[in-house]
Amino acid sequence: MIPKVEFKFNLKVDLFNLWQTATSSSKWHDFKKSVSQNIVNICEGKKFEECEEELKRVIKNIHKNKLIEIYRKSLEESWREVEKEYFNRMEKIFKKKFPFKKVKAYITTSGRCPYDPDKPSFMVSLFYSLPGSLNTCGHEIMHIFFHHTYWKDIEKEIGKEKTADLKEALTVILNLEFRDLLIALDQGYKSHKELREFIEKEWKKKKNFEVLLNKCVKYLKEK
Repeated sequence: MIPKVEFKFNLKVDLFNLWQTATSSSKWHDFKKSVSQNIVNICEGKKFEECEEELKRVIKNIHKNKLIEIYRKSLEESWREVEKEYFNRMEKIFKKKFPFKKVKAYITTSGRCPYDPDKPSFMVSLFYSLPGSLNTCGHEIMHIFFHHTYWKDIEKEIGKEKTADLKEALTVILNLEFRDLLIALDQGYKSHKELREFIEKEWKKKKNFEVLLNKCVKYLKEK
C-alpha cells in the first residue's frame, strides 16, 4: 500500500512554527529571515504561550484569506499526481518500505518548513510556488525516511551533528532521480556544498544507497 500525504492547515500549528522560526537558530541558515521583523519582535525572548494571542492578531487577515484553502487543494492535487511514483522510487533507493501509512503536511505562513520524524509530519510554505512545495514534500519525506531507517546507526559512527549534515546533503539525490516528478531544483545549504558534490559523484558511480552511506560516513569521519 502506497503511503498517503494528508495536506492540512492548522492555526495553532502555524502560529507555533512562526514562533519557533523567530526564536530558533541554525548553523545552516538564518531562519529568522523567513518571517517579518514584526513577528521576530513579538516573539523575541518569550515562550510561545506568552505571544500566541498577539501573533494570532497580527496575522489574522492572512489566516482568514481563502487563498490558504485554494493553495492546500492545489498542492494536494499536484502531489497526488506524483505520490505513487515518488514512494516507489524512494523505497527502491532505500531498499526498505516507508515506515508510515500516513504523513501530515501542514501549510505554514512561514518560509521555514520543519519536519517531525515521530508524528510524522512536515510543513510546506504558503509562499512557495507549487513546484517549490512539491520539492519540499519530497525533501522532508526523505528526511523522515532516513530518520527512521539509518539515523541511529550512523549517529553512533559520526555523531549527531554530522549525521544531520548528511541527512540534509543526501537530498541532492532528488535532483538526480526525481527531477522529472518534482521539477524544482533542491538547492541545499551552502555549508553542505562539498558534501553534496561528493554524494552526487559517488551516486553516479554506483547507485547503491547503503554503499553510498558507507562512503559518506568514511568521508565525514575524515573531516
